[in-house]
Amino acid sequence: MFEKINSKVVRVDLERAGEVVARTGAMLFYTGQVAFSPHQIPGAGAGLGGGLMRMAGQMMAGEHERTMLASGRGVVHYGFAGLEVHVVHMQPGATLRVEASRLLAHSAPLQTSVVSVASSGGGGGGLMGALRGAAAGVATGQGMFTTQLSGQGAAVLLGHGGFLELPVGGPNPVVVDPQAFVAVYGNVQTELKAALSWRDAVGRGSGEAMQLHCHGQGVVYVQASEEKL
Repeated sequence: MFEKINSKVVRVDLERAGEVVARTGAMLFYTGQVAFSPHQIPGAGAGLGGGLMRMAGQMMAGEHERTMLASGRGVVHYGFAGLEVHVVHMQPGATLRVEASRLLAHSAPLQTSVVSVASSGGGGGGLMGALRGAAAGVATGQGMFTTQLSGQGAAVLLGHGGFLELPVGGPNPVVVDPQAFVAVYGNVQTELKAALSWRDAVGRGSGEAMQLHCHGQGVVYVQASEEKL
């Protein structure tokens, strides 16, 4: 599917791999006959009405990245802002949840949706999940929502300074700084928890005041930096 050219660029042969969705501005160059068209992630601000639901929908629409669909017969090269790339090969039954800003591209047939990051066990959490995500986003500097992908295909992640691939399993969770979090893959649940008391956390801007607990079975991807994209 996606082939790494170096640590910062991937290529994909559309004739062999099929259509690809990538964030706008990520296409570096291509050869052959390739067409690009706008693409919308399902659930990003659509179908919500009234008061708080409309507010949550607007925040969802504002946080997911604009994307383009590439189709045709040709080879396309992708990269973004000189960031490191990592390819995740997905299998049926597994789920990838990735920060919207850290998703470079993915196979078009993958099922995509937008879910709350505050407490994720495979569902979006509805309005209350969205509002919990809003509070968590303010506290950590992390986005409110992640993009969820499932099905068979591949996705390309973006990160500062390279990636750590940490196995999740056993009795103890993997605890991650939310600002270093990139994605989780497999049957992994995430929950934001306060690491300090409210009094201790006042005035501190670092992500250590909140921690992202990852438990279940799978992998958590962490970038080697706390720098936001």
